[in-house]
Amino acid sequence: MTNNPSLTIGKLAKLAGVNVETIRYYQRIKLIKEPIKPISGFRQYEPTFVNTIKFIKRAQQLGFALAEIKSLLHLGESNCHDVKTLAIEKRQKIEAQLLGLTAIKTGLDEMIDACNETENTNHCALIESLVNSP
Repeated sequence: MTNNPSLTIGKLAKLAGVNVETIRYYQRIKLIKEPIKPISGFRQYEPTFVNTIKFIKRAQQLGFALAEIKSLLHLGESNCHDVKTLAIEKRQKIEAQLLGLTAIKTGLDEMIDACNETENTNHCALIESLVNSP
């Protein structure tokens, strides 16, 4: 960076690996603070915003919703216990989703197996099982 440590929105977007509209959206939902616009010129963002945006994107990859990320950012580093609690809750939700998806996969596997048995007939076990399921 040059003598001026602050960044324009375009430079911030490039360094954080997102597009400008992502930053504007984060500002609208108050996930990140929008700097004051000077009378003449462009808003200037502190370099720390790069890490904040990277944190947001990584948290999204881990399954956190933007509202949950807002809570994580609000808690900050000094509330590790509370952050850990949120992470445990997120993991429990994901485990429940995995169980549900596993049950769906098992059901589909059973339907596919049944379909294989009637594949060369005028009768489709898969369709019948969908029609006759509770």
